[in-house]
Amino acid sequence: MARLLIVSAPSGSGKSTIVNWLMKEHPELNLYFSISCTSRAPRGTEQHGVEYFFLSPEEFRQRIENDEFLEYEEVYENRFYGTLKAQVERQLEEGQNVVFDVDVKGGINIKHHYGDRAMSLFIQPPSVEELRRRLEGRGTDTPEAIENRLAKAEYEMSFAPQFDHIVINDDLDIAKQETLQLVSTFLSQEL
Repeated sequence: MARLLIVSAPSGSGKSTIVNWLMKEHPELNLYFSISCTSRAPRGTEQHGVEYFFLSPEEFRQRIENDEFLEYEEVYENRFYGTLKAQVERQLEEGQNVVFDVDVKGGINIKHHYGDRAMSLFIQPPSVEELRRRLEGRGTDTPEAIENRLAKAEYEMSFAPQFDHIVINDDLDIAKQETLQLVSTFLSQEL
């Protein structure tokens, strides 16, 4: 039976790097992204229907009204992220282990919805200072955006105890191996 892997983390903590490594280097895990929706503009080479379904804030609100989301969050004003129920069910029916790269509240909501069929992981930076260094090093955000992300990160880190496991990403290779072990164990367990 297909399972769900929920991964949440503050921006810049290495979540995407770890998840992408798992999916690329460990095809035996049969992991596939749940493609979320967002009302933000695409970044870099992101494409509609690949990394996200890009919707206008108005389209997003209409889908909320239609109760089409498993979870959604208005992260900043008019900046929505969410997971469509139909997309997840389609992937599970195809036998895919569905990976959610979501914010903390979304992760908690998905875990509550699916219970033991889902495992939630929180990827945590070693400190807020290290997170600042990483965000500044990416060079993708304005100083104001970095301050907003850091304030949000401190808030998000307060939710870490509600996740099944916390992986502290101080050393990326160790964090990758720890995540691999947790995921492999979870996927091999009987429900």
